[in-house]
Amino acid sequence: MSNRRSFLQGALGLGAAFAAGPRLLAQSKTSTPRHSNALNVSTITTDVGDMPYTMDGAVKVFHITAEVVRQQILPGKTLDLWGFNGSAPGPTIQVNQGDRVRVIFDNHLPEPTSIHWHGFEDTIQNDGQPGISQPPVMPGGRFIYEFNLHQAGTYFYHSHMAMQEMAGMLGAFIMHPKDAYTPHCDKDFIIHLQEYAVLPSNTVPNTMSMEYNWLLLNGKAGPATTPLIARLGDRVRIRFINLGMDHHPMHMHGHTFHVTGTEGGRIPEAGWWPGNTVLVGVAQARTVEFVANNPGDWMLHCHLPHHMMNQMSSNVGKMTRTSNPGDMQTGMGMLQGTPGAPMGEDYGPAPGRGLGGVGNDPDTATTNGQMSAGMMNMPEMGIAPNANTVPNFPQDAFMESPMMAMDQAVERPENYGLARGWSGYMQGMMTFIRVLPPDKYDEVVGRMREARRANDPYHPIYKNA
Repeated sequence: MSNRRSFLQGALGLGAAFAAGPRLLAQSKTSTPRHSNALNVSTITTDVGDMPYTMDGAVKVFHITAEVVRQQILPGKTLDLWGFNGSAPGPTIQVNQGDRVRVIFDNHLPEPTSIHWHGFEDTIQNDGQPGISQPPVMPGGRFIYEFNLHQAGTYFYHSHMAMQEMAGMLGAFIMHPKDAYTPHCDKDFIIHLQEYAVLPSNTVPNTMSMEYNWLLLNGKAGPATTPLIARLGDRVRIRFINLGMDHHPMHMHGHTFHVTGTEGGRIPEAGWWPGNTVLVGVAQARTVEFVANNPGDWMLHCHLPHHMMNQMSSNVGKMTRTSNPGDMQTGMGMLQGTPGAPMGEDYGPAPGRGLGGVGNDPDTATTNGQMSAGMMNMPEMGIAPNANTVPNFPQDAFMESPMMAMDQAVERPENYGLARGWSGYMQGMMTFIRVLPPDKYDEVVGRMREARRANDPYHPIYKNA
């Protein structure tokens, strides 16, 4: 605290009253967000969840730790990231307009950092600009931010060191309005858009890269992303947050939505515009709302073609990558270490089409999506016998869906009832919005509740299910 006080007094001319500072320890037990107006439904951040808080009198106190995070983004693929409180992105903070909030921030990284509160209209000493509004938070150091929140909308927090942002350091900060938005929404979701450049056989993103081969929603790559679950007839809000190097045109199948908010707050209703694709630019938030009136398992994804795939390693030569004509029909050259046939966690088998419907059979596929020899017959994969003579085939090894089905490896209650082999057709920034009739909705949500998962992001909906 002393370095903060001296810095602010010298640089900003602040008085001794501010230097007294807030207490570090809150008095009440940890609690989860509760909102004063019943029409302000809690947001759900799939695969991430919420940040708990304690109360110090009338102040909500959050503890945030910047730290190294080892995170599985897909079965068989784990990355070493930097994040907050054990995840990248960090857990979502939910508060109400008018709250006073204190954030106790600890730096467990090996270099200085800070937190910027993206979109906040607050005092300069809380803005998180290292060396300008505050001293950098050194390794092992602590800094305390405190706000009176008068805004409402979709905001976020992130490191203000550029390369740290590209290592995963962001999280959502939702300010629910004092007077609930109209029309009322029954479901409210957050989706973070992230990208990483990871070399083969490596686990550390290259934060200097301008090309990305792992594209994520809420810290997961398809098909490991968790679907958004809605009951037929629900009004649904989705808040997209983008902190990366690429813009993302987020497209939803089966419905027309209206864009109702930005990182600056809610748009007056007269300014809403309809569509089924919204461009979420770098450092932007976009909120969309729609009535889920069309039942089905609808795709929700970035529509940039390279963002609908995983790894994107380049293919070299023919499909079989072998000079043995006999291997053309069996594909065994890829499994037997034929020269020019890279294998392993980052490559897998080369074929990129026709594999969607085989992943649930334990005799033909393993749980991490790798092929077994028993299913390597080319016609069974939907590949024509003369494929290698056709111009533009194959494209790069991982440039086109469908890929390898891995239904069992990504099994979870939210996926119950999806078509067999569905996972072979999802990669990168892809998930579902599942609009379920009441009976199927109740069954799926019942299975989710019965799973009794710790820190389940979906817990707010169970009391109403």
